[in-house]
Amino acid sequence: MSIAIPALRTSAPLRIAAGIFLVGWLVVAAFPLFWIAALSFKVPLDAFSTNPLDVVLGPRTAAAHGGISVQSLLPLVGIIVAWAWQRRNDLTRRQKYIRIVATSFVTVLVLRAVVDAIGGPLTRPLFGITWEHYYEVWVGHAFYRQFINSAIVTAGVVCVSLTAGTLAGYALARTSTAFAFWLLIAALVFRALPHSVLLAGYLPTLINSQAILAPLWHWQATAWFFQLFTPEAPTLYGRILPVILVLVAINQPFTIWMLRSFFSSIPVELDEAAQVDGCTQLQAFRQVIMPVMWPGVITTGLFSFLLAYNDYLVTSLLLDQQSQTMVPAIAQFLNSENSAADQIQAIAAAVSITAPLFLLVMVFQRQIVSGLTAGAVKG
Repeated sequence: MSIAIPALRTSAPLRIAAGIFLVGWLVVAAFPLFWIAALSFKVPLDAFSTNPLDVVLGPRTAAAHGGISVQSLLPLVGIIVAWAWQRRNDLTRRQKYIRIVATSFVTVLVLRAVVDAIGGPLTRPLFGITWEHYYEVWVGHAFYRQFINSAIVTAGVVCVSLTAGTLAGYALARTSTAFAFWLLIAALVFRALPHSVLLAGYLPTLINSQAILAPLWHWQATAWFFQLFTPEAPTLYGRILPVILVLVAINQPFTIWMLRSFFSSIPVELDEAAQVDGCTQLQAFRQVIMPVMWPGVITTGLFSFLLAYNDYLVTSLLLDQQSQTMVPAIAQFLNSENSAADQIQAIAAAVSITAPLFLLVMVFQRQIVSGLTAGAVKG
């Protein structure tokens, strides 16, 4: 005789509390981001108006530069309708793409005919928008240079951190010696130190790096080799490569701990089965373990990306003006500009650096969710 177990349901007070918390979080955290994004597309009279509707709708911006109308939203509406319709059918991926394109095209044609029939009200801008602030930031102030520097620093930190972290995490997950335990504790203590304390040791070394490296360029045994690259000892201060190494050193303990936890959730029997089939330990790691570990690697890579991409203290102190990254450049921009137009340009620069973060999360959302839940349930 089977006993029916009633499904667990969340109580009404708990649902209400969760809803209140979510709304509060949206107001405190998400609303400012959307608000400054709205500011960045408006002329100063709309952006700093005391009427919130002027900030959202931008009537003066629409009069001077145009904006978004119902007619301009037709392609987006067509894609949304087509995407919603194809999700209700069991189709192959190719058939889905064909149906999305065809349905979008037909929807846009139908809506365009409706707009042409109604006329004026649907063609006038609903929201005033101008791109002039973004143009001034990226072209006028050459903000693309800071973007390139940030891309180089971020890519270098992610590549070095994941390469060293996967090897170290795998080795530490497959051993239980006292040395491995104390190594993890030391890494944790190092990661807990404030960045300012670590920079107090790195900064004088990098500033005096030319004098420290000079003997290698003057000693006969090594001079012939180092002078192949440069005739005199270089300074490491203000260069991108030392900053990458410093950020890797700061981030590596966290990367090792996170990857070790992912590797620990993978059964050791997979390694043993691969070695029974003739694989060496390195081949088992590369061909068997790593394909299973990709969600964890991508999740860890995302955290490494965020550390390097959002870093202010290290990059502002160790990089000069020519090799500066975006976050310190925006901070200087906000502190140095006084006019209303300059302030909106600084806001536009701050908003624009969030685009890569949203794109990264959207592209790797499945792997990130899989990585964050990996090891949570084992059976």
